[in-house]
Amino acid sequence: MASGLFALLDDIATLMDDVSVMSKVAAKKTAGILGDDLAVNAEKASGFVSDRELPVLWAITKGSLLNKLIILPVAFLLSAFVPIAVTVILVIGGVYLAFEGAEKIYEYLMPHQHNKEVSLAENLTEEEILKHEKEKIKSAIVTDFILSVEIIIIALGTVVGEPILNQIIVVSIIALIATVGVYGIVALIVRMDEFGYKLIALNEEENSFSDKVGKVLVNALPKVIKSMGVIGTIALILVSGGIFVHNIDYFHHLLPTWPSIIKEILIGLIIGFVALGIVETALKLFKKKAH
Repeated sequence: MASGLFALLDDIATLMDDVSVMSKVAAKKTAGILGDDLAVNAEKASGFVSDRELPVLWAITKGSLLNKLIILPVAFLLSAFVPIAVTVILVIGGVYLAFEGAEKIYEYLMPHQHNKEVSLAENLTEEEILKHEKEKIKSAIVTDFILSVEIIIIALGTVVGEPILNQIIVVSIIALIATVGVYGIVALIVRMDEFGYKLIALNEEENSFSDKVGKVLVNALPKVIKSMGVIGTIALILVSGGIFVHNIDYFHHLLPTWPSIIKEILIGLIIGFVALGIVETALKLFKKKAH
């Protein structure tokens, strides 16, 4: 009885050791996409009224956790029985990410009046602000779903051939890190100014160390958010381009002498603007028909 218990404990220790090693490898493989995920989600979680930032972020986090719960079992089943479906889903997701990135670039270059109005929360009624929140939350959760698919598939690729239990544990750990880690950092970023104000109010002494640090944090937040918006847009294009290059043979062998990052951005941009053109044309035709 005792020997059987010790054997079981030894098996568990071995399993956990294997899982630890494989999790490190998977984390390294997904580090790049996790960085892109952080940039995209920081941009998505910004632009809300101060006291609504954390509730909105919590809503996005819950949506992200639900995404993982949906994706994980489906990914394991598809990987085992219909591996080609994983590639198809990735490519479709890549088109959406490229489209979203191209749309952001287009709106920046050709700003529409309604986009300017939405960004100014003080000109909106409470009902309009809540509607805008719901739209941004929905958009963030959809983008998170696609990025989550990419993260989970990459992590799964590092443990192919391992026992199914190892696959489930390792990929689930990476999925949890992708949610808790990313949104935890995003929460710190969007509340940077609040923490800065608390440091400024910490004591009555003028120009103290806490005042200086607080002012740096308060002044830095708009710049961080703005830079995150730019980085997030680049990340959308880069991630989508990477999906096309790594999963479509034609793109993989296209421009072999070019640096991979340039090739991925170029392909992501081209497909993104083609998708944007198709969507815009379809919407115009639909509106014409409706009238």
